[in-house]
Parts: sequence; structure tokens; C-alpha cells
Amino acid sequence: MRTWGGRFSGDTDGRVADFTRSIEIDAALAADDIAGSIAHVRGLGRAGILTEDEVGTLTEGLVALARDAAAGRLDWDPALEDVHMNVEAALVKQVGPLAGRLHTGRSRNDQIATDLRLWTRRAIDDLDAALLAFERAIVDLAEREGTAVLPGTTHIQPAQPVLFAHHLLAYVEMAERDRDRLADARGRVDVSPLGSGALAGAGYPLDREETARDLGFDGVTANSLDAVSDRDFVVETLAAVALGMVHLSRLAEEVTWWSNPRFGFVRVADAFSTGSSMMPNKKNPDPAELVRGRAARVIGELTGVLSMLKGLPLAYQRDLQESVAPLFDAVAVFDASLRVMAGLLETLSVDASRMREAATEGYTTATAVADALVRRGIPFRTAHHIVGSLVAQAEGAGVGLDDIPDAMVGLALGASGDPAAADLAAEPEIGDELRAAASLDGALASCDVVGGTAPTRVAAALEAARARLDAAD
Repeated sequence: MRTWGGRFSGDTDGRVADFTRSIEIDAALAADDIAGSIAHVRGLGRAGILTEDEVGTLTEGLVALARDAAAGRLDWDPALEDVHMNVEAALVKQVGPLAGRLHTGRSRNDQIATDLRLWTRRAIDDLDAALLAFERAIVDLAEREGTAVLPGTTHIQPAQPVLFAHHLLAYVEMAERDRDRLADARGRVDVSPLGSGALAGAGYPLDREETARDLGFDGVTANSLDAVSDRDFVVETLAAVALGMVHLSRLAEEVTWWSNPRFGFVRVADAFSTGSSMMPNKKNPDPAELVRGRAARVIGELTGVLSMLKGLPLAYQRDLQESVAPLFDAVAVFDASLRVMAGLLETLSVDASRMREAATEGYTTATAVADALVRRGIPFRTAHHIVGSLVAQAEGAGVGLDDIPDAMVGLALGASGDPAAADLAAEPEIGDELRAAASLDGALASCDVVGGTAPTRVAAALEAARARLDAAD
């Protein structure tokens, strides 16, 4: 059933037929193709091209095919090349020669563009739901382990202590941006190309706006050439998905490190771990590692589609077929990665005592001590130098900043050359004040700004995140 066979006198080479067919991939568009066909049939009826009886017969046949497709009862014939011709051939079996009128005023060019937009719109909605479930898993963990203290790092070196909940909420922020990007892309997905024909527009008085409304689109494309060749919406969706995978990969990297016994911050549940075929002692966070690896795969798919598009003239080119598989795969990978990471977080065990112990290493409260000096009138650069001296002395003596003796405090303040620091050294309570600032709890409490790690701020952020998630239900 070659719809274009009249122009040709010979058979297609088998190698070409195998090379060009896409049914193995685009069969996933069956429900969308049938939905688009039903809307098109109704449009042909409104335009007076089909009678009311013909519209009814074709619609009934297509609805029956939709049921068969949903139940997995449609047989896909590779010889028919793609989902569009398979559906049309199946409709012929349902209603007879009348099925030949289905394609009036329509090209496979605007048909595939419509199908792909319908699929992408639904996929974005599904990804949004998966992102919300992932966020709930993060917030649940943050609420459950809200008082745990994590050694915050920069340059992978000890920096400042932060609440574990604060660290986790950073990933909620990333996920919210992922949702925003997908929602933004969805707005540009949500226009109908149907009625654009092959490139110049349909040759019949079709009401494209009404057909778009039948399919739930917000509007119609404004230019037929652009409509059939535009895959910006594929790129935008891939870009949002690729960045979402990067965010998941960053979390996966941290979980992988944290679960190493040298850190011992968390323990991944057996259900989300695997062992070694050789080493009986091994417990590997393989799902997290695969998320990390598959992020690279999705980035490659985005790059591949961009590279394919860059050299295409208007209008439709067969190269565009190569945008479908990367989109399908990237969406499937992101969805599965979100779900497995949510499950991993839901079952994660946290060793708060080990985490807190690590947070005391590396003099992570030094900045809080410097801030305490600034609050007593010492210029920050001078305070920075004084505390640096205190860290060096404490390191040499093998004590923490929260255990520094008064003599060390007085020496560091007096040696700074700053008159205000010298005066401060004479105050008997300054040692206690700085030791309090150097405690983990003191350092955490000092970061009391919107977005900071102070317990009250984190509690408010958690409450806001929970309210946002509840509102999304």
C-alpha cells in the first residue's frame, strides 16, 4: 500500500525499504495518530468534503482502532513503512474503500508534526507528575532528617556547616526550575500544524482553529512551511529533559559518595543496591550510577537533534524522522530516573551522628567566628586574618575552634595590629563569645537570612515546599 506508488514503475529496493521505515519507533504514536485522524475527519465534514454518514463511519472505525491500539491488538506491518500507513491500512479493513478519503487535505508532513506535538504535550504532563513525586521524596527525607548537619563544601573541601534539609532543598529548587522549563516548552508545543499540508497549506476550506480545539490545542501554527519543518519543540523539550538529568546526576553523584563507608553519611537500601559477581563484601548504588551515565546519553540526544537540524532547508526533510527516537528515549530515561531516585530517597538511611562529626572537621565554623568579630566592630578583612591565625593555632594544637583557649584568642587579637581588636582582647567574655560562634549550632543559627541554613529559615522553606506540593495535588 504505497500511497506514492503511482509515480514509480519499479519496486523499492529492500535495503531502502528497511532503511527508511520507522514503524518500530513511531508505533508509539498510534493513539495520537488516530486522535488526529478523528479530528481531521470531523474537519472534513465541517468543510462539506465528507457527508455526515461518511464522518460517522470513519469516526467509528477510528475509535475501534483506538481501542485495538490501547489493547495491543493492532498488527504492525513493516512493509507499510510507518504508523500513519499502518493505521490507514487497518482502517481500510474496518470500513473499506471509504478509508481512502481520510487523507484528503492532509500530508504525512503535517500529520507527523501533529502526532509528535500531541505525544510531547502528554509526555510533558507525565514528566511534571514524576518531578512532583521526586520533590515529595526529597521533602519527606528533609522533614524526616531535618536536624542532621552536613559538612557543606566548596572545591570539594570543608566550607561551612549546613542542615542536611537545606542541602536537599537545593534539589527541590532545581526540580521546580525543571518543571518551569517544561511548562514553558509546553506552551510552544501546544499549537496545531494540522491543515498545513505538505508545505503550502491544505487545498480545501478546512477550519484549522476548530480542528485544533477538537485536539485540545491552544491555537494553530501561523505558517505552513514552518509548521511541517519545525522541531524547535523537540529541542526545547530535550533541553529541559537534559538539564533535568544533569540535576539528577549531581544528586546521584553525591549519594554515591555519601554512601561510601569513608563518608558513611547515608546507607542506600538493599532494594536500591546491587552486589558484585566477585567480591562478596560489595554493596553498590548502581541505580544512582546509571542515572549519572544516562544523563550523558540524554545530553548526546539533545546534541544529535540540534546537529541534525542545523543544515536543513525548508520545508520537510526526511532527516526530521531522526528527531523522534531521541525524544522518546530521553523522555523515557528522565521519567525512569526520576522514579528510581525518588524510591532511593524514600528508603535512604541517614547517619546523623557521623554526618555531624564530619561537619566539625576542617574548621567549617571559621566564617561564623569571623562574622562574630565583625559584629563586634572589627573590619571583615581584619577579622578574616584573625580567624585564619586562630585556625592555624588550633590546628597546631589539635583542637577545634569551639575549644580554643582564651590565651589563643588573646594572642590572635593582639597580633592583628588593629586597635579595636586589641581592646576586644581585654574583654574577659570574648573567648566564650567566639567559642559559642564556633559551635555547629551557633554557626548554623548565624546564617539567618532568606535562603540561609539557619534552622528557622530551613523550617520555613520546608513548610513552603510542602504547601506547594500539597497545592499541586
